[in-house]
Amino acid sequence: MVKQLSSTIVAAALALAAGAGVEGRAQSDRVRQLSAAFPDIDRLFADFAERGHVPGITYGVLIDGQLVHTGRAGVRELAGKTPITDDTVFRIASMTKSFTALCILKLRDEGKLALDDAAEKYVPELASLKYPTSDSPKLTLRHLMSHATGFPEDNPWGDQQLAVSEAEFTKMLAAGIPFSTSPGTNYEYSNYGFAILGRVVSRVSGVPYARYVTDNILKPLGMSATTLEARNVPADRLAHGYRWEDNQWREEPPLPDGAFGSMGGMLTSTRDFGRYVAFLMSAWPARDEADTGPVKRSSLREMQQVQRPRPATASVAADGTLRLNSGGYGFGLGIRQNCDYRAIVSHTGGLPGFGSEMRWLPDEGIGFISMGSLTYTGAGGVIDQAIAALARTGALTRRQPAPSAALVAAKQDVTNLVMQWDDAVADRIAAVNLFMDSDKAHRRAQLDRYREQYGVCRPAEGFAVENALRGSWTMTCERGALRVAITLAPTMPPKVQYMNVTPLPPSASALARGCGQ
Repeated sequence: MVKQLSSTIVAAALALAAGAGVEGRAQSDRVRQLSAAFPDIDRLFADFAERGHVPGITYGVLIDGQLVHTGRAGVRELAGKTPITDDTVFRIASMTKSFTALCILKLRDEGKLALDDAAEKYVPELASLKYPTSDSPKLTLRHLMSHATGFPEDNPWGDQQLAVSEAEFTKMLAAGIPFSTSPGTNYEYSNYGFAILGRVVSRVSGVPYARYVTDNILKPLGMSATTLEARNVPADRLAHGYRWEDNQWREEPPLPDGAFGSMGGMLTSTRDFGRYVAFLMSAWPARDEADTGPVKRSSLREMQQVQRPRPATASVAADGTLRLNSGGYGFGLGIRQNCDYRAIVSHTGGLPGFGSEMRWLPDEGIGFISMGSLTYTGAGGVIDQAIAALARTGALTRRQPAPSAALVAAKQDVTNLVMQWDDAVADRIAAVNLFMDSDKAHRRAQLDRYREQYGVCRPAEGFAVENALRGSWTMTCERGALRVAITLAPTMPPKVQYMNVTPLPPSASALARGCGQ
């Protein structure tokens, strides 16, 4: 059975948005439209939990920085059949890596380390590493942050290392680490690498990793339920983990925190995790408002950019269509794009007894979190379906970048040129190359032909902005439509370096009119 988020929280999000002026009311309308998909999303997760033998699962939907919907299925622990709430605490395993990356970036922003520093500067045991080739570069913090260490992929082994003591970890480091490739040449997922980063945090900050992440990330974000140690969680709030074996559930003992905690030891609740993912999502778009987070927005965006590419893959989506994915790893986060979305940020987490995922679309401003109490609960497919359900509402639209004042002014000037050529205006707005690429006489003649063929054209109401200095728009004319695109030059003031005016075919013209362009 699925229990949905109380309507008071959704209403609160709508009221908050509606009270924020015109932009807030638009956001409120968007939340209301997207919320039409919530019943479908609840059904999808309930079916997934039943089909996958997941004892308990919780999930949430984020829209424009707000956790606006949560749901849950199953129970917190099987013996007592106690229900899950938004405050039930699950282990989130490898999603801990993004917290570790935040710690490193915070220390970097404070000038206490550099990402291209050799790791052995902070972990001297690494100075004796035997590199695979004589021309291998020394291991850097950037290599560790982006899974470019050259260490072998270690998920099966790494899962069982959480409880390793600091003394045991030191012995492991001193014994050396084998390489599968030279550092900086390939992507290969390394839990070991993020355990080393945890030690870097401790050495640079002078306090244990758990204390540093708590004081500098968790507390500033108000994440009071989040911890690295299961024994710190009240028994009536802790989700028990299970594996499905021989057609029955078997409980997995909780793993204590140790030297590998920085790669996968974090536990959190839906409510806390929603705050965390909302914080990461707040990096987009870049803007002028006050930067109040524990880590700078620019550093959050840096985490969410590909630092180490991965090979492209093709997969079959839930609807049977073939989907191409390309991208790589940032800092503690995976980044990819497909034919539907040009930016998808995510990370999964899996340990004995638990499986989790966070995923968001920066351009569209929506995200999902999911935590389950079954070993390696894989919710990726159901999140795909949930995003598709949001898309079917018609409100899952891409955020449009803000145009610069220069681009807005150039749009008006070019529109006027299309309607009636004026040499003075053309000379004023043209970058030095514009009339070298196609001279003024030919551009004027082209627009004269279009006016004769298509009649009077009206200024466009819409504006498809690609970035602050590039955009396009459609002008509806008496007998058709024209598509206009401009790019401004890297000069001050920015002038038009590219201008293209193209007739639209009749079918496209009708579509443009229907879209208000």
